[in-house]
Amino acid sequence: MQDTRFLEQVAITGRVLGSLFYFAPDSENNTDIVAILQEPTWHEEWPFDLPSLTTISQFFQSSIHDEEPLNEAWQRLFIGPYALPAPPWGSVWLDKENIIFGDSTVELRQWMRTKGIEPVTTQKEPEDHIGLVLMLAAWLAEQNRRDDLEELLAWHLLPWSEHFLDTLADTADSAFYIAVAKLTKETLAGYQQQITQPVLAKTVYYKENAE
Repeated sequence: MQDTRFLEQVAITGRVLGSLFYFAPDSENNTDIVAILQEPTWHEEWPFDLPSLTTISQFFQSSIHDEEPLNEAWQRLFIGPYALPAPPWGSVWLDKENIIFGDSTVELRQWMRTKGIEPVTTQKEPEDHIGLVLMLAAWLAEQNRRDDLEELLAWHLLPWSEHFLDTLADTADSAFYIAVAKLTKETLAGYQQQITQPVLAKTVYYKENAE
């Protein structure tokens, strides 16, 4: 029963959070999600009881008054054209040269191939985009593939995600995406508490090089 509960939690939260990172806020994927998160009571239904849910909810509500349109904030943070303050691809953080399609991307791609998992996008997007990885986690949970889910989290997401999310929260300059970063960080911490697969220790180069 506990195993089923965890898979249900990941299926819901992985879809929501992955979509927020990967798709524009005014897309059909996210318009309802954005509206719900800006309501004052959504956090009462969040599958994980997180320590900062009330504060995170206040960030979402305050984002209604942000001067920068939400779509422009998403474009600035995750698309460009200027340098991204917190690049959303794992290899940028894990590769010494801070490049996309680095070794860690290849490792994830090979892992997906051995598991018979097809890429979830037709775009030329690296598989280690945090939005795609979160949505893949949700799909694995929906398919009741607990062991594969734990490997994905412990080997390909958790080794770098906290660094990315802390940097995003510190640099986003958008109440909405600060809230997304904090909500994702605490939710992933909730995932980690419930998996038995040890999280791989990997060197994170991006923050070190940025300094």
